[in-house]
Amino acid sequence: MNAITRPVADIDHEPRRAQEPTTAAAAISRINPFVFGLLGALGVLVALIIGDIVGQLATVLVYIGFAIFLALGLDPIVSFIERRLSIPRGGAVAIVVAAVLLLFAGIILAIVPILVEQISNLIERGPQMVKDIQSSDWYGNLTAQFGTTFEDAAAAVLKFVQDPTNLLNIGGGVLAVGTGIAGGFTGVTIVLILTLYFMASLRSMKRVAARFVPAYQRATFSGLVEDVSGAVGRYVIGQVSLALINGVLSLIMLSIIGAPVPALLALIAFIGSMIPLVGTLSASIVNALICLFAGPTTALIAICYYLVYMQVEAYVLSPRIMSKAVAVPGSLVVIAAVAGGALGGIPGALVAIPVAASVIIIVQKVLFPAQDRKTAPPGVIAR
Repeated sequence: MNAITRPVADIDHEPRRAQEPTTAAAAISRINPFVFGLLGALGVLVALIIGDIVGQLATVLVYIGFAIFLALGLDPIVSFIERRLSIPRGGAVAIVVAAVLLLFAGIILAIVPILVEQISNLIERGPQMVKDIQSSDWYGNLTAQFGTTFEDAAAAVLKFVQDPTNLLNIGGGVLAVGTGIAGGFTGVTIVLILTLYFMASLRSMKRVAARFVPAYQRATFSGLVEDVSGAVGRYVIGQVSLALINGVLSLIMLSIIGAPVPALLALIAFIGSMIPLVGTLSASIVNALICLFAGPTTALIAICYYLVYMQVEAYVLSPRIMSKAVAVPGSLVVIAAVAGGALGGIPGALVAIPVAASVIIIVQKVLFPAQDRKTAPPGVIAR
């Protein structure tokens, strides 16, 4: 049937079909501009609300991140106890949690009484210490060298300390510090509880995460998750091992040289060593400054000890322990730690290296094999 013999209705409808929009862009162009702008504004508003919610939940998200980090770090120990003692996972988790709680309780019982005693002695001996300082040779030398300038500065300090209003201000600052410590204790409790739950359900969490991946990719995804979690666990164990070595050696050395509150200084060394790169150095400086209260000789010995220890840690302990934990090049360790500290402070520095190790694993297991499977199209000469 040609165009001459077609029905009139078909001829009339053919131009209309040609004019109908056939693409999504044409359909969108028919939307009222006001409606389009309203939908865009609603999308921006929803994004702002989500961002505000995430900002308000930042503390909770940090708690969850720390708990997952600790759960992955303790999982190798739980698995080892589970295999060695042939007990259910719940029992292995209970043993690990009990050991961690006993460790914290032992640290608190060892430090708090000594700390309270030192603070009481400082309060009782405060006036006598001021008199001793004023009658010391170095105070007399400074007074003779700087004259009235130094005396005026010392008098201003004494006047500030003796003013009750300033003491109330100091008390308010101490109260704020105490409130912060109480908040930190609450956060630690929440993290420990979440860590307990995550350790108990870590395997089921991995299985649920694998369900979000297509069935033909689940085996690869599960293997990748195990590699990443294993790298994080080995890193946590390696870092804790370095911190424990620093804490124990600091306790022994500081006790020998007669440093004040050696148990507290050992705890500072332990906590500092948990922070990559700058943690050991920062804790060493703090401990050396505290040793000044026992005398310049004690502080000098502490400085010499920490200088030697940092060399041993950097060139002997850390390469041997961390090379078995995470295979991350030294340059990437520095870059990751600095970037993590800049983005997230101390928590960011703590998790930066295992994140870098995880990225390396993903690149080696996913990106490189995908690139290796690609071949040149037909007719293209490979060079």
